[in-house]
Amino acid sequence: MAEIGPVDYMIVAFPGNKFRGEIAPALADLVDAGTIRIIDLAFVGKTAEGETIFFELNELDPDVQAAFEQAGVEINGLFNEEDLQAAAEELEPNSSAALLVWENLWAARVAQAIRDAGGELLDFERLPHEVVQAARDAALANA
Repeated sequence: MAEIGPVDYMIVAFPGNKFRGEIAPALADLVDAGTIRIIDLAFVGKTAEGETIFFELNELDPDVQAAFEQAGVEINGLFNEEDLQAAAEELEPNSSAALLVWENLWAARVAQAIRDAGGELLDFERLPHEVVQAARDAALANA
């Protein structure tokens, strides 16, 4: 069996429970290009009263559901109830979040080459957009 490439996850909050699926077409583009493979997707939320809710893809608005299905989302149950509860605890009332796990197909070959060469990943961190943008703005201002 082939080893899986690097895997990432994210939790994206939507204040005001305004999640409508606009990210699905962008994800579908990445899937279609062979850049990523979506491994799992889950949704959590809090009502205005602060009650925690969990919902599946098939419980979303039909248009949102169709957009994610078109993006090739695989629901593999990687998120357990504890994961969903932990994500929900971080939410403000009247907000929701999408939890997403994906394989970075673009990096699978180099990751396998590193493993084959006996390499071990010591650290990996994604830099926040705001940090990179501020550094770029400062560099441009000083140029």
